[in-house]
Amino acid sequence: MPAVESIRAETRDRAGKGAARATRRTGRVPAVIYGDKKEPTLISLDPKELGRLVQQKAFFATLLDVELAGAKHRVLPRDVQFDPVFDRIEHADFQRINKDVKIHVNVPVVVKNEAASPGLKRGGVLNLVRHEIEFLCSPDNIPQQIVVDITGLDIGGSVHISSVELPQDATPTVKERDFTIVTIGAPSGLKAEQEAAAAAAAAAAAAPVAAAPAAGAAGAPAAGGAAPAAGAAAGAKAPAAGAAAGGKAPAKK
Repeated sequence: MPAVESIRAETRDRAGKGAARATRRTGRVPAVIYGDKKEPTLISLDPKELGRLVQQKAFFATLLDVELAGAKHRVLPRDVQFDPVFDRIEHADFQRINKDVKIHVNVPVVVKNEAASPGLKRGGVLNLVRHEIEFLCSPDNIPQQIVVDITGLDIGGSVHISSVELPQDATPTVKERDFTIVTIGAPSGLKAEQEAAAAAAAAAAAAPVAAAPAAGAAGAPAAGGAAPAAGAAAGAKAPAAGAAAGGKAPAKK
């Protein structure tokens, strides 16, 4: 069973933007608990207590017991809104948890044994394709993290979901493909060398193909141009002969 955190809350009387602003003016964070086919419960939280929990990497995969008026509400964090200017928490949403109903939860990915990766030792770049993976699981089996071991992973290598040990009774929501979680890319210097080599190879392969049309194009116009030149020369002689013949006839008369 995953660890459960606790947080104290107070009841709010009214909903709406005006009421939320009034709550924030008192130094507390407006929030709501919803789900499990029950009416939403409006609450307010201490910003320091909530901030401490939000800073945890697995916050959205952590069960919370919200202590409200002597009762405890088992919930899962679903959303946290921040002020875009001051970066303080403005609002939070929590979903009630029913232990008999499976839920969707985003679980953070953690990479281990980076020192045992030949690719990273050679200057490769670790690319975390998925920072989180969505699972369908029961509330009692929510994983806190997915560990990806990159021991022996070289440049160009990758780790897929099929090669990762998954928690018991937790199923990835993406089932139709073996998606990638982590890859190791080439360092910038090596990548530039590979791109230059590929460009040179492509240019060398294209050179003979380009040479053949050039030769044909050079020969065709030369041969075609000779015929008109010869014809023009022959045509030039005919009028000259005719003119000469026409000039002798009057002399005989």
